[in-house]
Amino acid sequence: MLALCWRRLGAAVVTSVSLAGCSPTTTQSTPTDTTTAAEPWGDRPVVDLSIVMDEDLGGARGAESIVFTPDRRICEVVFRAWPNGPTTAREGTSLVVSSATVDGQRVTPVERQAGAPGGAPGTLVQLPLSSCRDEGEEVEVDLDFRLNLAETSEERLGVDPEAEMAWFAGGFPLLAWVREEGWARDHAVELPGETATSEDFELASMTVTAPEEYQVLGTGSPTGAEPATRSGWTEHRFEAAAVRNIAVSVGRMEVETTQAHGVRVRVGVPTAGTRVGVPDWLEAHVEYLARLEELLGDFPYDDLSVTVTPSRMSGIESPTALLYGDLPGRRLDGLVAHELAHQWAYALVGNNQARHPWVDESVATFAQAVVTGTEDDFALEDVDDDIAGYLGYPMAYWAEQGGFGYYYEGVYEQGAAVLLAGREAVGEDRFDAALRDYLRTNAHRVSGPDQVEGAFTDLPEVEELLRDYGAFDGPPQGNPFG
Repeated sequence: MLALCWRRLGAAVVTSVSLAGCSPTTTQSTPTDTTTAAEPWGDRPVVDLSIVMDEDLGGARGAESIVFTPDRRICEVVFRAWPNGPTTAREGTSLVVSSATVDGQRVTPVERQAGAPGGAPGTLVQLPLSSCRDEGEEVEVDLDFRLNLAETSEERLGVDPEAEMAWFAGGFPLLAWVREEGWARDHAVELPGETATSEDFELASMTVTAPEEYQVLGTGSPTGAEPATRSGWTEHRFEAAAVRNIAVSVGRMEVETTQAHGVRVRVGVPTAGTRVGVPDWLEAHVEYLARLEELLGDFPYDDLSVTVTPSRMSGIESPTALLYGDLPGRRLDGLVAHELAHQWAYALVGNNQARHPWVDESVATFAQAVVTGTEDDFALEDVDDDIAGYLGYPMAYWAEQGGFGYYYEGVYEQGAAVLLAGREAVGEDRFDAALRDYLRTNAHRVSGPDQVEGAFTDLPEVEELLRDYGAFDGPPQGNPFG
């Protein structure tokens, strides 16, 4: 990733950084950064998305058009409505598909709970096909949907009427396809963690229509704003070549933009006030973007939007877009480093977050520890015996066993400790080169434990540590793909 310089570094650099991987390694025993970066899937879905906010920002009407070419035979099209998961639905958030057509023919969506709490809409929406489609046969789907946002939410979707601000990550029907596997049907669980699984799609256009007095930040690159047909409203447009989810924030915000390391970084905070101002948030992202590029390789995108919400959540990652709660300054370093690291592990290299949460969370926590100099906070000797060895277990297991704290210790902390111990065992250069090679090789794919294991085949000490702590194991369960 580093040596190939996926995205050419821009001239305007806020913080000087030496990209170690851009110099070839001469030691024969050290993996070299020579692998060609994987390109986005040529048949990735193409999405056009229109979102029209309510005047009070309490929700939105949406329309989605998607052209999809499956790589295996299908007899239905499956979307996920993740706002209907337990932790968000109980706050009052919901996402409902109101109408759908497939290749111009109206179909009736079939809704499945798939982990949604009683009384809430389901998290799984199936569109039956009049006849099955073969591999390589294009399907065009059009959806209308309604998103309702909960007030004073501490989650990734919410609205604060007093601050006149709304935010939502994943607030749209998400195509649940995984190449070579099929539809991802994993249930939502009782944890405020991510369970979304999807391939990259081309966001050909995303239009967010809102009252003209409001700022809008969103996934991808902004391509302009123009007056809407409704007087006093503005259409804000975005696009992205390859992303696997979206996030949007709308409201009265103070927004600042800078160019750092070839990346256009925007930070927005509520004009109602925050505990940490725009300059500090901007400085933290510029600093840790530079440090993470040294460790993981060139930042995968041209744009990054950052929104500080009035909520008290911590942070949530979406490709090219991050949402944070209104946090005290002392928490910025670790959290910013962690969420930024997800732009490589989850955004660029995806994973089934329900079945293999460690594949992104452990890597992001490892990277956080390295770039913040807090490696000693993640030691193998501190891993509790009742957690050790269960690293590869799915989110359903952690939800059943002990909630988010147990999950954090078992996946975030344990995984980081294992990776850091492996790095110490084989040396920083060899480990970091293997990790960068993994990220390049699996870019724009849904990765899993097998791919991580393959990345460390030439570093058996690392592979053995991961195996000893259960990274390649998991409880017996049925195949969630169909």
